[in-house]
Amino acid sequence: MKIDARELAAALAPAVLGAFALGAAAALLLATAEPAERATLIELLGPRTALVVMLWFFLSLAGGVCARWAWRHYAAAPGRLAEQLQVELARGEARDMPSTASPRAPLVEGSPGARALATAVQALVQQRDGLRADIAARVAEASQDVEQERNRLAALMAELTQSVVVCNLDGRILLFNARARLQFRALVSAAGTGPAIGGAEAIGLGRSIYAVLDRRLVAHAIEAVQQRLQRGAASPSAQFVTATASGQLLRVQMAPVRTPGAGAGDALAGFVLMLDNITRDMADEGERDRLVHSLTEGSRGALGNLQAAVELLDDPALDAPTRERFLAVIRDEIAGMSRRLNEAAAQGARVLKTRWPLEDMLGADLVAAALLRIEAVHGCRATAAEVDATLWLRVDSYSLIQALLHLTGRLVEDTGLQRVRIRLQPSGERAQLDLVWAGQAMSPPGCPKGELPSAQHDGFLLSTETVMAWETEPLKVGDDTSALTVRDVVERHGGAFWFERERVRQEAFFRFLLPLAAETAPLEAAAVTSQPSRPEFYDFDLFAQSTDGSQNAALADRSLADLAYTVFDTETTGLAPSQGDEIIQIGATRIVAGKLRRQECFEQLVDPQRSVPAAGVAIHGIEAQTLRGQPTIDAVLPAFHAFAQDSVLVAHNAAFDMRFLQLKEASTGVRFEQPVLDTLLLSAVVHPQQASHSLEAMCERLGVSVLGRHTALGDAMVTAEVFLKMLPLLQAQGITTLGQALEASRKTYHARLTY
Repeated sequence: MKIDARELAAALAPAVLGAFALGAAAALLLATAEPAERATLIELLGPRTALVVMLWFFLSLAGGVCARWAWRHYAAAPGRLAEQLQVELARGEARDMPSTASPRAPLVEGSPGARALATAVQALVQQRDGLRADIAARVAEASQDVEQERNRLAALMAELTQSVVVCNLDGRILLFNARARLQFRALVSAAGTGPAIGGAEAIGLGRSIYAVLDRRLVAHAIEAVQQRLQRGAASPSAQFVTATASGQLLRVQMAPVRTPGAGAGDALAGFVLMLDNITRDMADEGERDRLVHSLTEGSRGALGNLQAAVELLDDPALDAPTRERFLAVIRDEIAGMSRRLNEAAAQGARVLKTRWPLEDMLGADLVAAALLRIEAVHGCRATAAEVDATLWLRVDSYSLIQALLHLTGRLVEDTGLQRVRIRLQPSGERAQLDLVWAGQAMSPPGCPKGELPSAQHDGFLLSTETVMAWETEPLKVGDDTSALTVRDVVERHGGAFWFERERVRQEAFFRFLLPLAAETAPLEAAAVTSQPSRPEFYDFDLFAQSTDGSQNAALADRSLADLAYTVFDTETTGLAPSQGDEIIQIGATRIVAGKLRRQECFEQLVDPQRSVPAAGVAIHGIEAQTLRGQPTIDAVLPAFHAFAQDSVLVAHNAAFDMRFLQLKEASTGVRFEQPVLDTLLLSAVVHPQQASHSLEAMCERLGVSVLGRHTALGDAMVTAEVFLKMLPLLQAQGITTLGQALEASRKTYHARLTY
């Protein structure tokens, strides 16, 4: 067993004390003896004194080592066995984070009785684990229906096109869907600050909605909902519009989450927020209002001027110069009216281009819809040919079908065409949609419709000029004319359009290149989590943390199980923060309602603006060239502070990490004033008999798999799992509140470490 400095001091203590005792006895004997006796004693003991002292010292040292060994292997063995049993109990109780590690081997140290007791206890632990596994299997089977409902809820929330956030009465977020996360991420980008530093999101489970919405507006809406509930409204709701820090406008609709069986006065357990970004809609409305006002007011004055000028022009006595001035007025007013009308038409066309969003659509469905519309509108036969039934497109189906109808109508009108076909095939990373017809494309100028001169029978005479004219003219379908053109539709899809002849097949076609759904579909909703299964963006257990007085209690008196934690770690250039070493990476994750939220994490490299020693690179693998161009600590610390707000900080050997943060307070203006828990100190509290409290040793004791070691986020994740495993161990010792955990940590030996 490895002996540390304290164990060595304990072993040497008997030898040192024995040497002092022998020396004191010899000095006392010499001091009390008569001069003649003293000389005799000195003559007798002098040559043997050094040998006696050395023999005494080594005998005492051997006795101390043996006593220490006996204490560690026999007297302290029951204590270590008790700590091991506590760990096994905690592993059995940690249902939310089941351990994948196998049961630990029984303690082999100590007396034969202690070893036999350990073996019996291990058998009981294995028996308990078997019973728990059987119970878990039965519970899983009985809970299958509940899990299906949860999966349906998750699928529904993922597919909603509206942002949804559910909060308790304290404004803590209990649920949000992927659309809400994307919307708030877009708001951060709209603020001009670029992507969030560290990848931190604006919202997260257990975090406050008031970080992104004005508390007063939400409180006013809650009050309005409660009043409507008291009046007996069946489906009360409230709505308000708010501006974000980035200048975006959000329309928010609130609906209540009721407590089953509660009275009218206290029926609210929380609220649901449905959010829409109406910034563009408001801008479009404002622009339309301006155009309408310009058309009405400007046209009213222009019409008055025109009427007056026309009436005066009817006067036969009007001289030529005056008549010319009135004609100039008429021309100017007509030009002004034409300009305003053209501006309104252009604005209308811009609105039409973006009115129908691009959506995922099965290509075969698009072709089928287009064929039905072509036959219904133009009366010609339309069929499908070579349609890939597996292609999914990202299209505005309405405008695209309108473009196909327009082109078919021009062909029918100008050539008397009676039959068209539609093809749909993949073309690299896009899809090609063809409107195909056979025979002559168009008669040349001067020839009757459908007839060609003999010299032209081998060609298709649809000229480039004609195609360009059809491409740029307003779409016309029957008697309806749109402000859009074929070119507008193609640009809307980011594609291409051209006319092509196939002389061998005696065919011609218009070809559209269209985006595939896999290329441009908004897959960010699936990318917000690295897990292959559905992301967990909800925890209804947080409803139990609504305002009931506990929120106003002192933080030290709060239960450890009720707190939100930010577990973090840093990688640095070295181990001496006071001597110029700097942070090069910060990683963090959150624990809310006793659960590790792996989707909510913070990870950011930091440019230390100094060299990175090779010894440090060998540990964390982060080289200087990787850090060049990364944000500096002045930009990263405020972002990390925002991520960690309203939570307790947790770290392993937190004194080291906190020292780096404290040294940056003056330069960044960021102060981390929340409480800090150290898993190293807590390990010394729950396992005082253990020789090592390193993170690896703690993981081995608690059955936590070590992944991503020596990366800031990887260490933070491991520390978070260790911390969750330690909570029931602390509770078993009567440490249930934050204040008790902090006080117990201060009393440990390791709390004296400074950096």
